Amino acid sequence: MAIIGSTALTYADWAKRMDDGYKVAAIIELLSQTNEILDDMMVVEGNLPTGHKTTVRTGLPQATWRLLNTGVPNAKSTTAQIIDACGNLETYSVIDKDVADLNGNTAEFRLSEVRAFLEGMSQQVAATFIYGNQHINPERFTGLAPRYSTTNTANSQTANNVLDAGGTSNTNTSMWLVTWGNDTIHGIFPKGKITGLQHRDMGEWPVQDASGNTYQAYRDHFKWEVGLTLRDWRYTARIANIDVTQLTGVSAANLINLIVRALYRLPTAPAQATAIQTSDTPEVRANMGRVAIYGNRIIRTYLDLQAMNKTNVLLRLEEFQGKVITTFRGVPVRTSDALLSNEAQVT
Repeated sequence: MAIIGSTALTYADWAKRMDDGYKVAAIIELLSQTNEILDDMMVVEGNLPTGHKTTVRTGLPQATWRLLNTGVPNAKSTTAQIIDACGNLETYSVIDKDVADLNGNTAEFRLSEVRAFLEGMSQQVAATFIYGNQHINPERFTGLAPRYSTTNTANSQTANNVLDAGGTSNTNTSMWLVTWGNDTIHGIFPKGKITGLQHRDMGEWPVQDASGNTYQAYRDHFKWEVGLTLRDWRYTARIANIDVTQLTGVSAANLINLIVRALYRLPTAPAQATAIQTSDTPEVRANMGRVAIYGNRIIRTYLDLQAMNKTNVLLRLEEFQGKVITTFRGVPVRTSDALLSNEAQVT
């Protein structure tokens, strides 16, 4: 038998949302998070009904040094196609009509519940963007961590862009350097579908309880079809194995040093960030998108403390549109609470 109140709002839930004047109370969202990675994520319509197909160059043609009176063999380049799938995050909110209509605050009461669903789904997508693994959970999409899961280049090409900060326990976190762009990395949604988190007020419906009996309820439908495609792995870098318990000790990871090293793993970056440019054409470089650095709240705290050090000239606190932002050589440092501080060592 289903537990009463586990998925349906009860009178007790209603009472907890009322203030002394029997108005819907302002709810303190203790479970809310900051996930600026969702604000930055560029989203493109996929070229497949269920995702996106990318063609990448895997080999260059090899010419031959020719002697006089001898021929040379033909050559060709090689390519491969990679398919990234979307996941479908979906749920319903069902509120007994009599509970929602108590005291005449129906719309406000329902809105308080909608906000919780929007926050919860945003947190799920942000977490999947980092840690989702379609091989383990086939209904989801694959995020960044499984794609940059080793420091051994013999196991994966992407290991070239995974830097080891030295942590060996399970109290590690990661920083990510991401270049958002059409040809680098971006979010996707299925071809012909609608992008973003969709909310539909379905109005009043007859629904059944656990015993099969019917009652009237307000229903809301929430749906988010989203995925991630990594078109060029060279434009993302992971700084792994940052032990958060040692950030203040003599064994603390040198975050500034690691960020510089990560920036130089990118084929190209903003001119103020690195002096290295890719051999790609100027047109391709111009379309590589925008670069951002992501860390969780602990990492942001220590970076901001370093930014206030007057001897530091690379990490700065700047003001943009009335907000204080941290930048490193012009690259913004952003916060994502979806990044955990209990990651296992990446080897």
